[in-house]
Amino acid sequence: MPLPRLVEKSLAERLRVMPAVVVMGARQTGKSTLARELLPEERKFYSLDDLDVLESAQSDPGLLIGGNRPVTLDEVQREPSILNAVKLEIDRKRTPGRFLLTGSANLLLMNRISESLAGRASYLTLWPMTRREQLGEGKCGIWEDLLATPEDKWAELIGDGNSKPEDWRLLASRGGFPTPALDLAGAQERAIWFDGYIRTYLERDLQYLSAIEALPDFRRLMRAACYRIGGILNQADLGRDVALSQPTAHRYLNLLETSYMLVRLPAWSANRTKQLVRSPKLYWGDTGVALHLTGEDKPGGEYLENLVLNDLLAWRDSRIERAEVYYWRTRSGEEVDLVVEAGGQLLPIEIKSASRLRLSDTKSLRSFRAEYGDKARASLLLYTGKETDWIAPDVLAVPWWRVI
Repeated sequence: MPLPRLVEKSLAERLRVMPAVVVMGARQTGKSTLARELLPEERKFYSLDDLDVLESAQSDPGLLIGGNRPVTLDEVQREPSILNAVKLEIDRKRTPGRFLLTGSANLLLMNRISESLAGRASYLTLWPMTRREQLGEGKCGIWEDLLATPEDKWAELIGDGNSKPEDWRLLASRGGFPTPALDLAGAQERAIWFDGYIRTYLERDLQYLSAIEALPDFRRLMRAACYRIGGILNQADLGRDVALSQPTAHRYLNLLETSYMLVRLPAWSANRTKQLVRSPKLYWGDTGVALHLTGEDKPGGEYLENLVLNDLLAWRDSRIERAEVYYWRTRSGEEVDLVVEAGGQLLPIEIKSASRLRLSDTKSLRSFRAEYGDKARASLLLYTGKETDWIAPDVLAVPWWRVI
């Protein structure tokens, strides 16, 4: 049996309410497995990766979606027009849980898709497996507990956990896709898998999103983006470094984001308009893919940031209630790696790959708390050491593995 996934409860809740639920995420995150394991005897399952099914979806979609049994349609981005047929069927008979759709792209961002199923569908993202999912717990980090717990109880909460130490560099190297994370033990085996994954993405999956004639240029931009993990995204500079025009670099980055390869982390500001215009930071959807693209075998500290962000994204997108994740940076250069906004609270988080900390490591966190006052919770300083301790009155230093 496959390991439990964090989104299972949220998916079941959405199916009880909405006539359609769309599960999106990069290919190989486990969407098909999740869909097949959910009430397998009660739902009809069709994958548009099957050419016969794809032909039916193009010529006679009613053959697939008609009848009274609930239907699962896998990889719907391969034939977006089937969403029109799904819409008509829902309007004819609105039954909760009637359709479960999966797609290896963000359908809301695809230019080819004109039907969003607005008011008829709930959208859910399946990210690569979190560390705790890989351990068989079906969970993400303890973010929900931290937000619900008074700060003076945080150390006790963290100390009560049963999480065990792990080398974060090994976690970053294997990433979160189920096959390399769970089934492939050696670096060489994972390298073979990642190489095949990237080739399939470039030569097949990407073509369903947009025609890319110069695949070497696209791959070169992918690699350059991996070298900029944790940095402020400047599209013009990135394009210039790989000899691409700014419009082309912009288009390629959008395609990477649409297919869940790339993550753009927006800047936090109390002024919502400023959040939209400030430059985002760049991260990767899976650290194993990013490391393979760069050819590096020893990840830097920015990959630990990426791991924490990936866990937060999985937590954010499994919730029913709205939550957001940002970074914070001032004109003077002070920066907080991650800021979680949920339930009217702000949780600032700084990540260090060092095993020892100094009081100066808390400077930006304390500046953020001073700026936003009571709206900001006490801060977390995640690091690679062993002790959980209040390094400053409002900054709790915690080994990263105790949180995610």
